[in-house]
Amino acid sequence: MSSAHILVVDDEPDIRSLLKEILEDEGFDVSVAENGQAAKEALRSRRPDLILLDIWMPDIDGVTLLKEWKENGSFDCPVIMISGHGTVETAVDAIRIGAYDFIEKPLSIAKLLITVARALETSSLKRENIDLRKKKEIPLDQSFGKNPLLINLKSQIERVANHDTSALISGPTGSGKEKFAQYLHDCSPRSSNAFISVNVGGLAVENPGVELFGNESNGEVHFGYLEQASGGTLFMQDILDMDLSTQARLTSALESQTILRVGGHEPVKIDVRVIASTRHDLQQKAHEGLFREDLFYALNVIPLHVPSLKKHAEDIPDLLDFYVQYFVEQEGLPSRRFTSASKNSLRSYEWPGNTRELTNLVQRLLILGGNDNIDINEVESALGITSNAPTADIIPCFTLPLREAREQFERSYFEYQLKLNTGNVTNVASHAGIERTHLYRKLRALDIDPKRIAKQLKKN
Repeated sequence: MSSAHILVVDDEPDIRSLLKEILEDEGFDVSVAENGQAAKEALRSRRPDLILLDIWMPDIDGVTLLKEWKENGSFDCPVIMISGHGTVETAVDAIRIGAYDFIEKPLSIAKLLITVARALETSSLKRENIDLRKKKEIPLDQSFGKNPLLINLKSQIERVANHDTSALISGPTGSGKEKFAQYLHDCSPRSSNAFISVNVGGLAVENPGVELFGNESNGEVHFGYLEQASGGTLFMQDILDMDLSTQARLTSALESQTILRVGGHEPVKIDVRVIASTRHDLQQKAHEGLFREDLFYALNVIPLHVPSLKKHAEDIPDLLDFYVQYFVEQEGLPSRRFTSASKNSLRSYEWPGNTRELTNLVQRLLILGGNDNIDINEVESALGITSNAPTADIIPCFTLPLREAREQFERSYFEYQLKLNTGNVTNVASHAGIERTHLYRKLRALDIDPKRIAKQLKKN
């Protein structure tokens, strides 16, 4: 994994050379550009983590260039403006447009290095805050359980984390594959950089390559997920949903550590660890021709398997207590406790949705419940279980054909999530683990109107 990449843009050769030498001595990876056009080309060649941008240049001034970048959304890295002819008005204008700071020439090296360090730190904190807003992280050490299967999995992750190779995490739906991918990232040298999670099924159907590999059009560059995760980790959920053409491009990218953006003409280096997940036997799917065999082997360098909740059912009582406490502290829900009888009942439940289903059950019981105790009758009612009915018959749509059953479940699920989130589609997409654009398409297909649900909630 490389260190932070800094792009220095200045028309004075001596300053470019001096800054490059000083920053490289500090351990940074440095590129230089002598004018605005060269800066655009450098940005096209590689996504920087920070830019030092001179204001006065022969072809285009730095403020105009900064404004152009911000307006077309080319990048989101911090920019520090530098100038020997700056005024207060210029500095204010640059900050208003989006510059992190403004430094005057002659440069104070001490001030420059402090500003660079603070800008990179601020960028990192901003990214972490965005991740936290997307979902409240649950500490893995406290939520994965004490079963030997999970302890061994955690230990295996800790051993392989420093080996900077791809990984494939398999396991049933809802078992917590993303949680373990996050833990692998957190244990690795990449932990201070981005962890980006992408649902492959939510990529744009018409051109998934744009979202993954980025694109170049009319001189503008838009970075895809593989570059957005530069220096960090890209987690790709449900990798089998990727079409064969995109699989071929991803295989090439993993082997060469370069990508070709859509519409681009020159390969671009990438520095990212890819972790993929699947609920299928991916090797079998490769043998059947449904998945590229070369991509399977490229991803399966580190194979990890997350067991179903049923295989560590002894952890269920502790997990129930943990998630009660979690939702009480993090979401302000009323505290309740599961009775011994209800815990025993849940230990024998099949848990088709695994840990995700358990988490949702606890949250639902805390939101809708009444008294302090959660007894067996309330649990069975919440799960749709009758006393003399086998747990395999708990969902009414089981009697329907698969297509109708799936549609009925998805409609009920998304209506419930929209009500829970007061019609906020962004929150629902984050909770469900799918891209917002994909969720909008799904809601339209199911004839669900988030605005209508929000209005109904306001009336009530």
